[in-house]
Amino acid sequence: MTNSGNHMTADEFRRHGRTVVDWIADYMQRVEELPVLSRSQPGEVQAALPSAPPDEGEPFDRILADLDEVVVPGLTHWQSPNFFGYFPANTSGPSILGELVSAGLGVQGMLWSTSPACTELETRVLDWVVDLLGLPERFRSDGPGGGVIQDSASSATLCALLAARHRTGGGDARQMTVYASEQAHSSVEKAARIAGFAYDAVRFVQTDAAFAMDPRALNDTVAADVRDGFTPCMVTATVGTTGSNAIDPVGEIARVCRDHETWLHVDAAMSGTAGVCPEFRWLHNGVEAADSYCFNPHKWMFTNFDCDCFYVADREPLVAALSILPEYLRNNATVSGEVVDYRDWQVPLGRRFRALKLWFVIRHYGVEGLRRHVRRHVELAQQFAQWVQDDPDWELAVDPPLNLVCLRHRAGDAVTEAVLQRANATGRMFVTHTRLDGRYVIRVSIGQTHTEQRHVEQAWCLLRDSAAAVLAEP
Repeated sequence: MTNSGNHMTADEFRRHGRTVVDWIADYMQRVEELPVLSRSQPGEVQAALPSAPPDEGEPFDRILADLDEVVVPGLTHWQSPNFFGYFPANTSGPSILGELVSAGLGVQGMLWSTSPACTELETRVLDWVVDLLGLPERFRSDGPGGGVIQDSASSATLCALLAARHRTGGGDARQMTVYASEQAHSSVEKAARIAGFAYDAVRFVQTDAAFAMDPRALNDTVAADVRDGFTPCMVTATVGTTGSNAIDPVGEIARVCRDHETWLHVDAAMSGTAGVCPEFRWLHNGVEAADSYCFNPHKWMFTNFDCDCFYVADREPLVAALSILPEYLRNNATVSGEVVDYRDWQVPLGRRFRALKLWFVIRHYGVEGLRRHVRRHVELAQQFAQWVQDDPDWELAVDPPLNLVCLRHRAGDAVTEAVLQRANATGRMFVTHTRLDGRYVIRVSIGQTHTEQRHVEQAWCLLRDSAAAVLAEP
């Protein structure tokens, strides 16, 4: 029966909503059985879709049927317990439900006045997270600093750079320089481009044997730029690089920043979640000297994308860099100065009620629940690393500090690459690669919501079996 095109009634919404929740629950139960990496060929999904939209509304069950027949086969299943690629991008039941409520409320949280609960709940949850991770008190909202939820660490880095440029004096960005390690995320370079810095403004500082930034090399680079007439603007220290999970020595980097009056931004997008466990808070050593800090609950804290917690020790440079108040946004609360308008803490004006899903997650799991799962993931990764060390055919590219294992086959790069491709082609697991010291390396990132020891064991067996098959080829 064709839909009349009328709005969905409350009763229809209830009925279809239950169907969708059941569909998601079924997906979560069966995702382990699906090929992790999509097997679609380029253009295959588009070819299965009509070239024009329907003239009349379609029945909801037909839409869900196409979800199964067209969309799911074209997905790489990030929520599979056999997904070990890139980084943990896990979600959870409470996060999905929080996102559903956010969508249902349809709040536009650009100003405090547009929905006070949207702003004040976010402020409180961000203060909770300071305590949850053992971060410095200066990042709490009851002082000059505070936190805000960005869409991603890329946006957080851009906002930090804009605040740093403002504090530097707002001069010609083409004469300013930015610093990050050779292993830092590409978002640093992209932020510099967006912010109007010269294309060669980012200095990639050499790393040590563990692929962490070398503070002495940083100091030498900054000093040379100063002598050449440049203005150092910001240094990004990474706590958990994407390539190898390297932890930059934030404390030593902070001393260089202090000596040169340079903004220090700490990007803990990948590994900051580990701070929920007191025994892993060493990774935040030195963060008390940072001007800004971010990490992604959508990486390893069971909260679906997009959700980045971004903190500043002093919000004045950030707000001053990003605040523009047109007449149509003026209101008594804003003018009073007694409220936070998060539109001034980010690049876009509009913002979703992202804090709901993080609030749901923290309240569902509790501090101890989050710790239990993070500890288990680290334990599984360390066990995997031990298997690698005990196997004469494999070696670790670097000792894993947390939940990312980087390994390679002793037969060389060609074999390592072929092993990765063969293992991924089975559909039973998915891993990604990087290059460290010029060598091809397989990355095994352990941290999906439902990954258990049996999945990790299967991944190790599959890599070894793939290696045996590659070496047996003529």
